[in-house]
Amino acid sequence: MAESGSLPTGFSELEVLAVGTVLLVEALTGLCLNSLTILSFCKTPELRTPTHLLVLSLALADTGISLNALVAATSSLLRVSHRRWPYGSEGCQALGFQGFLTALGSICSSAAIAWGRYHHYCTRSQLAWNTAVSLVICVWLSSAFWAALPLLGWGHYDYEPLGTCCTLDYSRGDRNFTSFLLTMAFFNFFLPLFITLTSYRFMEQKLRKTGHLQVNTTVPARTLLFGWGPYAVLYLSATVTDVSAISPKLQMVPALIAKTVPTINAINYALGREMVHRGIWQCLSPQRSELDRAR
Repeated sequence: MAESGSLPTGFSELEVLAVGTVLLVEALTGLCLNSLTILSFCKTPELRTPTHLLVLSLALADTGISLNALVAATSSLLRVSHRRWPYGSEGCQALGFQGFLTALGSICSSAAIAWGRYHHYCTRSQLAWNTAVSLVICVWLSSAFWAALPLLGWGHYDYEPLGTCCTLDYSRGDRNFTSFLLTMAFFNFFLPLFITLTSYRFMEQKLRKTGHLQVNTTVPARTLLFGWGPYAVLYLSATVTDVSAISPKLQMVPALIAKTVPTINAINYALGREMVHRGIWQCLSPQRSELDRAR
């Protein structure tokens, strides 16, 4: 982190403002779209199904990511005027925990949705409520467990190169950091990615045999790779090389890419579906929805 009274190393005032503006756009877009998804689930009885509960879990996680981006955007603007991180060391730890929790929740919820769709299309049976609730509880308990470990000494939260947000400290090349990172990456990135890829692959094969390939089976896995792959590459490279050789601007790229995931997920899992469209329309036009129900 840059010292108080100075800009972050490697960034000009204009660059800090530019990053803050990008984060603000990403945050507001993600918040708006995922808030519509959550509101439609709460207001529309037809959407209160076990399958849509998994989508709700994803929307909640992505809302958290967008809130994290909003704090980072606000901090970027404050850094230009006040030249310091405005929330102190405890604020950094809290923000790091919140960001890591919701990021893991988003990744694991995507994997849960993939498995749920595989179950629906390949077994031709609806997902049971107890199964969906159990999946959501497992997703959030697992995410909270891994996000709490850096607060307990395994891993560490610290400022990102811009000094406007906090994440896992990947600059430490010690054994504690390496063991945590490799274990965390396996269970919270590569395993969910494997579940997502295999679930959609088996589902695609099943639907091709029946001649009813109506589901996009490539976008979810590509979203995981696009959104979180750069972070995975940066973290894993930190276990074998000195990340100080990587420019601060380049180190900020994974964070900016990851903050686009809430918008992509909202479009892919919720706003691209007719039933959710109907739910959102009912939320935005309550008088029209009451007339439709009266008919």
